[in-house]
Amino acid sequence: MNKIIGAFAIVFVLAGVFTFFNAKSFAIDNGTDLMEEMPEGQSKAYFAGGCFWCTEYEYRAIEGVLYTRVGYMGGDLENPTYRDITTGKTGHAEVVEVTYDADKVPYAYLVEYFLTEVHDPTQFNRQGVDVGTQYRSAIFPVDEKQEKTAQEVIDRIQAKGIYKKDIVTTIEPMAMFWLAEEYHQQYYEKYQEETGSPHIRVILKGKKKAK
Repeated sequence: MNKIIGAFAIVFVLAGVFTFFNAKSFAIDNGTDLMEEMPEGQSKAYFAGGCFWCTEYEYRAIEGVLYTRVGYMGGDLENPTYRDITTGKTGHAEVVEVTYDADKVPYAYLVEYFLTEVHDPTQFNRQGVDVGTQYRSAIFPVDEKQEKTAQEVIDRIQAKGIYKKDIVTTIEPMAMFWLAEEYHQQYYEKYQEETGSPHIRVILKGKKKAK
């Protein structure tokens, strides 16, 4: 019996080691252009694609992205809190604000990346297990040029037939960006720093991309 227990113990230990190294292989890998403070005079883009933890994490890996923040946009309540947003009644979406160097990465690429890599743009008012209007797929252009580009990219991706369903991403008017609470900012990086391992969603996303 002791030999059997010992054998199971070895299996569990090995499984734990494998999981550890497997998780480490999907650790967060940010782009080299990221800055610790938001630079002035650079271009900005706003995207809502489910949980803003996930959306922000994706954009921080792109070269040319200089800074990111998460917050709330598109609703009718002033200075909303996360508790307000979770009700799904304020009209806000969880949004990532992307500050980027337009000479390195064009807005059209950021939109295409949003539609093909960041999330599933065919899911209406949800993203996986996150359900509600606050998790809708939306783009908030800062001007007419961005609006036109966003629509052109959506039409192009739709025409390619990448998805079996229609893209439901909306293009919504630019509105006040309400900064989310500090603990939401770069959440996955904070999680990894505190626990020593990447968040489970980072691991699952990495496995999906590795296929």
